[in-house]
This record gives sequence, structure tokens and C-alpha cells, in this order.
Amino acid sequence: MSTEKRARQKFNRARRVAAAQAAEAKARTRRRMIRLGAGAAVIVVVFVGIAWLVNGGDDTGDSFDPVSTATSTEPVEPEPESDSTTSTTQSVEISEPSDPNCPAPDKSSPRTLDFSGPQPMCINPAHNYTAVFDTSEGEIVIDLDTENTPNTTNNFVTLARWGYYDGTTLFRTDPSIDIIQGGSPHTNSAGDPGPGYTIPDEPTFSNEGGVLTGPYRYVPGQLVMARSAGPDSSGAQFFFTTGNNTSLLDSQGTYIVFGQTDQAGLGVMQDIIGLHQPDDSGLGGSPSRTVTVNSVTILVS
Repeated sequence: MSTEKRARQKFNRARRVAAAQAAEAKARTRRRMIRLGAGAAVIVVVFVGIAWLVNGGDDTGDSFDPVSTATSTEPVEPEPESDSTTSTTQSVEISEPSDPNCPAPDKSSPRTLDFSGPQPMCINPAHNYTAVFDTSEGEIVIDLDTENTPNTTNNFVTLARWGYYDGTTLFRTDPSIDIIQGGSPHTNSAGDPGPGYTIPDEPTFSNEGGVLTGPYRYVPGQLVMARSAGPDSSGAQFFFTTGNNTSLLDSQGTYIVFGQTDQAGLGVMQDIIGLHQPDDSGLGGSPSRTVTVNSVTILVS
């Protein structure tokens, strides 16, 4: 990836983060003013000097091998803050559940990889959530689907805020079904023990004669949960869809789709799968060089 392209991606990410933080600061200021009886005054708080630190990082139940069963919008960036004397837009208050078992939204909680059970509900499905994957090959921005998959999105967002995915690798590429797999901090492989739990299928899938079938259809640019063959078997591993061959998974339809990237993100995905090197693992292969997920940052609006 060119230096110019990487710099442009980082600049755009900084703009998104700055706008999201400014919106949250406005909401906090508004709540303080209400408590103090300050009336209808509006304060616009502008944050400068955004700096990001990135730190380095499957579940048996998360393990994903469709080879054995299958013959194989650009997110809208927040608008710049308008002058308070002319703006008619109301700030959005970011309100999330205050469960003490939830990690800090700013990722200040200690990194945690192992859990005694599923994550509590830590997101507010009424808000919009975006996952920013900072990878060694470029940035992938994913709009998460809180409307149709609130529980799956909550699980991913909460793990990301615990730092679960930071420093992990995208360890699998398989052009026969156009997927890139990752999300395994313990072993960086499909055999990772995972977070210590699995999550319910969303929705509940049909199970006739022990064969699960679901409603999902697969197109390029999606963020999808990996799983094993049994019901309710997703945990933390995920995969990106990068091309039309991913539609070969439609006959199963049980890999939960919970996010979509834009053309820029899809381009990075396709660059990564372009590094594919086959092996005899039965999972297709892996990138010819290590591809690292430096961090996953969650933006809320």
C-alpha cells in the first residue's frame, strides 16, 4: 500500500474520531448545563491533537471450515461542527448501559481474553456503531448492524473494547470462497480456544435432520461470524468476504452477517486476499506475509 494512501486513511480516521468525540463532549456539556439550570445555552467543544496508540495482541467452538460442507457504501462521515449561532442540529447524547461488567468504551480497561460467560449488553442498539480495523495492510471501516443483529454486534463491540482483537493476525485466506479469517488472540489459528463461551444464533436457524440452515446471503465486503457446524457455536472469530465466490456459502446461510464495509475497505480486503499462499491445512491457505490487526476501534454516533 502506498504511503499516500495510508496517510489519507489515517487522516480520514482521525476526522471521524474527532467528530465522534466532539459530539460526545457536547452531549456531556449539555447534560451538565441542564443539571445546573443553565437553560438553552449551547456549547461547542472542539477537540484537537487526536493521537492514537496501537498495541499488539479460534475457538474450538468458533472454528470455521466451510470447505468440508461447501463446494466452496461508504459510511457517512460526521459532518463538521457548524457555528453555534447558525446550527439547528441537536447533539446526540451517547447513552449506553452502565453494567459494571462492561469494559470502558475508550478501551482503558485492562486487556482481557478469557471470560466466564457471554458479554453483558454493553451497547445501545439505538445508536450507530462503526468498527475501524487498523491493519498492517491498511484501514477497513465497517458499519455494524445493530438493527438486525444487536446481540452479535454487542458481542463484537464489547470484545473489541476489551482489546481482544488487538495485535492478532488474519491467519487464513481462501480464494475458493473469497474469505479472510481472523479473531484468534491465543493461537492465531482456527483452533483457538476462544473467549470461553459461545453466543446464540441470530436469528434461530432451522435444524432439520441435524442440518442447520439460515437466512444469510453473502456478497463482497461483509463482516461475518465464523462458527462450527453445531447450533449457537459462534464466539469471537470472524471473516471478511472479498469476492463473488463467497456466495457459495449461501446454501448454508448460517454465518451471521453483522457488518458491511465501503469500497475503500473492500479494496484493502482484496489486497490481503491477493497475498494468498496455499497450504495443506485444509483451510485454503494464508497470506504470504503476516497481516496484523493492530487494533479495532469502535466509534459511536
